[in-house]
Order: sequence, then C-alpha cells, then structure tokens
Amino acid sequence: MFHLDLRSIILMSGIMSLLLSVVFLLMQRSYPIVIRGLGQWAAAPVIIFVSTLLFGARGVLPDLLTVIVANLLLLSGIALIHVGSQRFFGVPLTWRFWMGAILATVPVLSWYTLVEPNYDARLLVVLFLWGWMMLAHARLILRHGGKVFVTRFTVVILLIQAGVIGLRFMAALLLPVGGGLFDGSLFQTLYIVTNALMILTLFVGLLLMATDRLRAEFEHLATHDTLTGVLTRRTLLDICGKELERCRRHGRTMSLLIMDLDNFKVINDTHGHQMGDRVLVDFVARISPLLRRPDGLGRYGGEEFVVMLPETSLEEALAVAERIRSTVESPVSGLPPVTVSIGVTCNRPDDAQVDVLLARADKALYKAKAMGRNCVATT
Repeated sequence: MFHLDLRSIILMSGIMSLLLSVVFLLMQRSYPIVIRGLGQWAAAPVIIFVSTLLFGARGVLPDLLTVIVANLLLLSGIALIHVGSQRFFGVPLTWRFWMGAILATVPVLSWYTLVEPNYDARLLVVLFLWGWMMLAHARLILRHGGKVFVTRFTVVILLIQAGVIGLRFMAALLLPVGGGLFDGSLFQTLYIVTNALMILTLFVGLLLMATDRLRAEFEHLATHDTLTGVLTRRTLLDICGKELERCRRHGRTMSLLIMDLDNFKVINDTHGHQMGDRVLVDFVARISPLLRRPDGLGRYGGEEFVVMLPETSLEEALAVAERIRSTVESPVSGLPPVTVSIGVTCNRPDDAQVDVLLARADKALYKAKAMGRNCVATT
C-alpha cells in the first residue's frame, strides 16, 4: 500500500472524473429540462480534472499554480457539485457563499505557500472547508432527496468522505509531519486513495439520482394529464377499481363525482383553445384545495373530470359537489365565466365494476344538465 504512486492516483482520478463529465453532458442534452443541475454536475468534474493536473505537476510548475490555484479549483469543483444538487432539488443556491468561503482561503494558502511554506497548515484549511461542504451536501440530500436507495447511497458516500477528511484533519492537527502532498505516510496514502475513490463514487451516486428522477418523470407523465396535472383516465379508473374492491371486501362506502364544464365548446369557439386550456387549468387549481389528500381527481375526457371520494357517503359527496359548484361559478379576473354540472353517486353492495358507478354518475350528470346546468344531481 505504501508503494502506491500517489501522483498517478491523483491524475487517474481526474481522468475518470472527466469521463463522467461527458456522461453528465450527454444526459443534460437528452434529459427533460425539468431535471436541473446536470450542467453543474457536468462542469464540476472538468474543474476537478484541471486541479488534478496541477496537483500532479507539483515540483515541475510553480507553487502558485500547483498549490494555490490547484486547491482553489478543487474546492470550486466540490462547491459546484453542491450547487448542482441545489438546482436538482429546486432550493435556493449558495454559490456566492461558497465562493466567498473559498476566496477567503487565498491569503492563508498564499502565506503558507509563498512566505512560510507549511503543508500541514494548508491542509488544515482545505480539509476544513472540504469537510464542511461534504456535510452540507449530505444534509441537503437528506432533507430533499426522499427515502429512496439512490439518495441514501449518495448520502453515505458523502458521510464516508467527510469522515475520511475529518480523520486526516485530526492527523494533520495532532501529528503534523509536513511531508507534502506525495508523502508516503499511512494517513496521507489513505487520504489520497480514499478521496479519489469517494469523488468518483459520489458522481456515480449523482448519476443514479438523475436516472431515478428521469424514471419518476416518465411515471408521472404516464399517470398524469399533461395540461392540468391531474390523473389520467386510465390511472383514475385503476384507483377507483381498487377502492371499490376494498369497499366490497370491508363493507366500506365510496362516492364518485362526474363534473362537466357547461358550454365549454362556446368558450373554445369564442375565445380560442388557448383560453379554453387556461379555463381547465384554473378549474383544477380552484377545486383541488376542496379535496382531501386521499381523494382522487382525474380528467375523464375533454372538459369532463371525475372525483373519487373514499370513505364518503352520498350526503357528504353532495356537500363536496355543492362546494365545487359554488366555487367554480365565482368569476375569475381575466377568464370567461364558467359553471359546472355535477353528477353524484355512491357505491352499492351489488356494484362489482367501476363502470356501473360511472354509468350511474353519468346518468346523474345528464339529469343536472336537463335541470338547467350549474347544479348538482344524483340518482
């Protein structure tokens, strides 16, 4: 282990980072625009690669480049990874803060490089900021990444790297040796090798996070209406079928609402289809707060929507429908006035298929239309 060429390890880790940069760049060009942060994740390995070239040239090029600039680039690359994760999760960026912290190290690095050379002093400064960024990054993913394998994997990598940095920090603080970057001591060798592996593994974790987000986006597109964001007809019917089966098995009650925007064709013909789309989006936005978390809202077709209300009696469903109706008829600035007719039904012990409930709710909807529209009816 002590015969490892640390210079070669640093250079190889930089080359591998550069290859991962190409992968992230290709992902950025092919992934949906809603998946953010890939640009930062693609740029960070390039910066780290340049820093490894400078580190590898220590003793050949001036210390200004191989010590001060190399460390600044390394810390900037690590900070850029963190900023990419902030964009990925859609949280406020802290790029200015990290750049300020990195630039604050310049006087210290310059003094202990050009005036009073001291490797351990420089190492303490770099390790402190590096470990801080690793812990901040882990905290960010823990808070916003959800409890899935890929995020936990990435967090573990960050914590392991923070732990290695912490151990090297304590070694430099308590057992300073001043042997330089390529010193073959146990602590230095473990520090170089482990950090090289952890940086590469961190990029793998980020790659898995992006892939998992892409899968989630495809699943969302497959189950949600692209215009209004509510469930698609097929997904809603699947949910209704499962709820009906649960009701039959446990003697529970569920209700269905079929809602149709009155004279919606007139809105399209008079104001155009773009205005019609805005009306549909506004309709969903206004009625969604009136529903509970377990309730299901889906677009049944065109201007028709269905609401599934689990654990809801007919009387309770009628009250929900009336609240929806009165909310929709209230005018909204910038949109044409619109009203909604609603058909309501409740499951019965002999209902074996969702189609039976839908047919009954549809019959109630036609009854509401016949009553003059902008009203609620049941059968």
